[in-house]
Amino acid sequence: MYKISDFADMTGLSKETLRYYAEVKLLEPAYKDPTNNYRYYDDGSYFLALLLVKLRRFGFTVQEMISVMEDESFEHLEELLLEKREKIQMKMKDLQLQTEEIDDFLASGREEE
Repeated sequence: MYKISDFADMTGLSKETLRYYAEVKLLEPAYKDPTNNYRYYDDGSYFLALLLVKLRRFGFTVQEMISVMEDESFEHLEELLLEKREKIQMKMKDLQLQTEEIDDFLASGREEE
């Protein structure tokens, strides 16, 4: 069992994030000491925490992460990841078009000089 501070160091999640995730039932501690309310996490929690770190890095919202965690079989995870990937690719195309528009705008301003 790992104390919340040790678990935060291991996973890269802050203690505040871990408390929030417990509050929204996203990642609850394996054990909470009733005498002092200390939270303890186990190896199973570690795997789930690493998954949450990845999902957050991929731009998943808390609600999307909850949906993934509720589907304990992770049956739809690949589908969600592919959808997220497609959205990111679309954003990249949009950003590329914006960059090109800025370049064109700057170039047209230079031509008028």
